[in-house]
Amino acid sequence: MTTKNKHFLRGMATVNFFADDMIAARDWYAELFGLDAYFQMPSKDAPAYVEFRIGDSEDEFGIIDRRYAPDGMQAGPGGAILLWHVDDIEAAFSRLIALGAKEYDPITKRGETGFVTASVVDPFGNVLGIMHNPHYVAVLGKVA
Repeated sequence: MTTKNKHFLRGMATVNFFADDMIAARDWYAELFGLDAYFQMPSKDAPAYVEFRIGDSEDEFGIIDRRYAPDGMQAGPGGAILLWHVDDIEAAFSRLIALGAKEYDPITKRGETGFVTASVVDPFGNVLGIMHNPHYVAVLGKVA
């Protein structure tokens, strides 16, 4: 298979988190993002999947009822950490903690080039990473 694009991984299409209480998770993320989920299936009153479009590229952020998690998924935080760019990492981290998330990895400066990371565990057991990333800002500036 050949593609016109030279990159194998062309960009994040959707990130999926899991939750036992779908309505609480939907509402928590709606408060965090400042917008309602644009898609809820099978219904708003009993969702098994909800999705938000967030960020500069309207990235898809999905929440799936944990009953549909892959069989091998371990309980509790783990796996890869997707780091979302934020302009002010201290304010973003503080807001997450104020909304009930728990610190997973503290705010950490990564060298002297402006990269700073942190992560939390949301109230539903998922790791949410945040980062101030100068490369992201530079790439976004090229697109704008």
